[in-house]
Amino acid sequence: MKTTALRLYGKNDLRLETFELPPCGDDGIIAEVICDSICMSTYKAAQQGADHKRVPKDCATNPPIVGHEFSGRILEVGAKWKDQFKPGDHFGIQPALMYKGSLDAPGYSFPTLGGAATYVRIPSCVMEVDCLLKYTGDAFFMASLSEPMSCLIGACHAHYHIPPGTYTHNMGIVEGGKCACLASAGPMGLGLIDYLVHGPRRPGLIVVTDIDDARLERAKAILTPEDAKAHGIKLVYVNTKTPDAVDKLMELSGGTGYDDVFVLAPVAAVVEQGDAILGRDGCLDFFAGPTDPKFTARMNFYNVHYAGTHIVGTSGGTTDDIREALDLMGKGRLNPSMMITHVGGLTATKDATLNLPNIPGGKKLIYTHVDFPLTAIADFAELGKKNPVFAELAEICASNNGLWSLEAEKVVLAKMPKLSCQC
Repeated sequence: MKTTALRLYGKNDLRLETFELPPCGDDGIIAEVICDSICMSTYKAAQQGADHKRVPKDCATNPPIVGHEFSGRILEVGAKWKDQFKPGDHFGIQPALMYKGSLDAPGYSFPTLGGAATYVRIPSCVMEVDCLLKYTGDAFFMASLSEPMSCLIGACHAHYHIPPGTYTHNMGIVEGGKCACLASAGPMGLGLIDYLVHGPRRPGLIVVTDIDDARLERAKAILTPEDAKAHGIKLVYVNTKTPDAVDKLMELSGGTGYDDVFVLAPVAAVVEQGDAILGRDGCLDFFAGPTDPKFTARMNFYNVHYAGTHIVGTSGGTTDDIREALDLMGKGRLNPSMMITHVGGLTATKDATLNLPNIPGGKKLIYTHVDFPLTAIADFAELGKKNPVFAELAEICASNNGLWSLEAEKVVLAKMPKLSCQC
């Protein structure tokens, strides 16, 4: 079977090519990729090439397919896996295989497996470590976003608290407690708030901060205080671009500080703000991944000693976290569509990946069997004046609070120009 895929040959050297996949064999699985969400980690891999810890040293002659946030349907199943999978199954994937201690991962390391492709051959090692995951929902984009959602779920699970007089580490956020999400009106912040409001363990208070009023207003329109109240939560949005931001946040906590604080920007001032608002036994999660290996911020060690404040850092989620994301999405409890701001076809993937830091907005979603430029959802209406497909998409998104949806996905798959690239 032929596939068209974006492969990494070296630093900033991505090539869209058509080539023959190896046969399924007894221990493999052939699958069709439907969509792939572009991650900043893929940009970093493209920048570093063979210097990246997950990219093969011989990528110039053995190029891997990029993209690790993808979903699709299974087409052919080798004899070894016929009891677990069948043609037609929808799937998501856990890229952090840790197969026999290796850092090899889909989207970084494999010549036949990555999200920026029309078809892939999934090698046995993925199934051996139980990282090919069934998805029961209809919207493929949901499953492709299960990986970033799993990172947020993992962050919530990684928090811990120690009851006075014990050495017991109670894992997870404080149920019914006070939670602050700093720099959290962007795409990952929206996913975090969604999980905190609609997940299995909920705070009683969530305070969401940002320094951009437009982002805060969009977040408030999507994840409303009214909906949070219906789930027993007080949800407050605050612009912290003021000198008295810490005082404001402490006042909202009732003066006690917060049990759980999430920091979603690698900015020293935001980290220090988070430390300043921790309550007794408060846990700060530094979720944002800095690019500077010497990134530092100050922490109040008086409070570490006398108030038991502490810090955790998380990067990625476990397979169980992805399963939880897929399950909650399948049940309609989580809606990661709020992360998506741009949509495009496979031919848009190279430029979008290499220029990712310069493209505003949230997640960039790629449908691998169609061919159209990366397009902001906000631009659909204007483009729709000349293009009836964009006009239809604009109407669908407008009726869905400006968000992507299963209905919009179906329109793209049915009506956008089909990929014909034989690169």
